Amino acid sequence: QDLARKVHEAGIKNPQVLQAIATVPRHSFVDAGLHARAYEDSALPIGHQQTISKPSVVARMIELLHKNKQPLGKVLEIGTGCGYQAAVLSLLAQEVYSIERVRALHDLARTKLRPFRISNLRLIYGDGIRGLPQAAPFDGIILAAAGLGVPDPLLDQLAIGGRLIAPVSKSETEQQLLLIERVSSHRYQRTALDEVFFVPLQSGVI
Repeated sequence: QDLARKVHEAGIKNPQVLQAIATVPRHSFVDAGLHARAYEDSALPIGHQQTISKPSVVARMIELLHKNKQPLGKVLEIGTGCGYQAAVLSLLAQEVYSIERVRALHDLARTKLRPFRISNLRLIYGDGIRGLPQAAPFDGIILAAAGLGVPDPLLDQLAIGGRLIAPVSKSETEQQLLLIERVSSHRYQRTALDEVFFVPLQSGVI
């Protein structure tokens, strides 16, 4: 509840998102040495040059996926990391598919998530830039890493009426959240939002 309060103070208003943040125990997704910091509104290292994102940023991105606070249907997450955001998403969407390109992190997330027995979450080891065409289209797509733009396969896999939220690099030192709504089969509406900082989006698997 304390973390949900901090996230609310950071400007998150959606009650379902706040409840999900309050429900998922963030300390379960970080090393034991970081348990004391798990409920700070800050990013924390998870190894392999990756981080668990700030809870307020996780909540902001998920809140943006909610169109008029409607329940989310099928969601694709690019960058599972330790599995924390996937766990939060699983409380708000009917189906969640999460792709991780680093085998060690994919295995870590599987281990961290196993005790929660989440039935509507599928973890995939693969190249997130390619998306997951076999499960498309998605009502929501969320990226946990910043590229120079949004990969075309992900735009193609977004359902009409769906939303994609991604951090995009404006320069070497600046990133911005970008909300993309698919209006029709060939038309997308883009809205630039908050300044953020994420690890870089990379292709391939390791």
